[in-house]
Amino acid sequence: MNAVTWPNGARLALSLVVNVEEGSELSIAHGDRGPEPVDELGVTIKKALRNYGNESNYAYGIKAGAPRVMKLLEERGLAATFTAAAVSLERAPELARRIVGGGHEVCAHGWRWVHQFHMDEAAERDFIRKAVASISQTTGERPHGWLSRYLLTDNTRRLLVEEGFTYHMDDYSDDVPFWDTVDGKPILILPYALDSNDMKLWTAPSYTPADWLQYATDSFDCLLREGARAPRMMSLGVHLRIIGRPGRIGYYEKFLDHVARHDDVWVTTRLRIARHWEATHPWPGP
Repeated sequence: MNAVTWPNGARLALSLVVNVEEGSELSIAHGDRGPEPVDELGVTIKKALRNYGNESNYAYGIKAGAPRVMKLLEERGLAATFTAAAVSLERAPELARRIVGGGHEVCAHGWRWVHQFHMDEAAERDFIRKAVASISQTTGERPHGWLSRYLLTDNTRRLLVEEGFTYHMDDYSDDVPFWDTVDGKPILILPYALDSNDMKLWTAPSYTPADWLQYATDSFDCLLREGARAPRMMSLGVHLRIIGRPGRIGYYEKFLDHVARHDDVWVTTRLRIARHWEATHPWPGP
């Protein structure tokens, strides 16, 4: 690999990922068997009972969190990849318009924010196709990347290739893109990162926004140093309902301020990273 692979000699490609799941989570109101188990307080309800409190937590992401996140990105002119469950954008058309108008990318995060690991091949293909159709209708462009709700199947990557996807995010094994093949056909893997994801602010109560900022900044600094010798890519994932809270949004702003103090960083969408990697590190063939 070349020491410099990113445009304009950048040492690091930074992918800002904003997860849009609100409105697609499990809910009795949506006809599901039970309520969404992912809850900031860790409350698990095993009965077929509406969890109005947690429903309002998710609604907060669209109503109050999204405007804060969008404002930060717009003020800095930064392009992000919005990993969106398709139904979430259907139910938040104003947010969808703002994402498209801001020049951001929409990556498919499922048709709804539900697990697909239990689906057979036909059901999973239908799930993927419904996500493509929905996002295409909502945004005017089909999604080129895919991120599952963590768990996937042995069929997922093959189905994505067959359905015309450019890249897949369900991988955490590297800090640089790489090629995989399914039945001799290539797909580019753009690894994601869970260690720096703001979901820990929900799942680990002792983990503070200051802890998250320090970890994200340390990750950025390390990868930037390494980028002087070999290509490096950093993913930073956040959620509207989590980082968009008033006590957390300032820490996201501080991270973006830290990034802005460096000229040798390419902050861009995952699709642009994928296209650039295809051009500079093409699939070597079977």
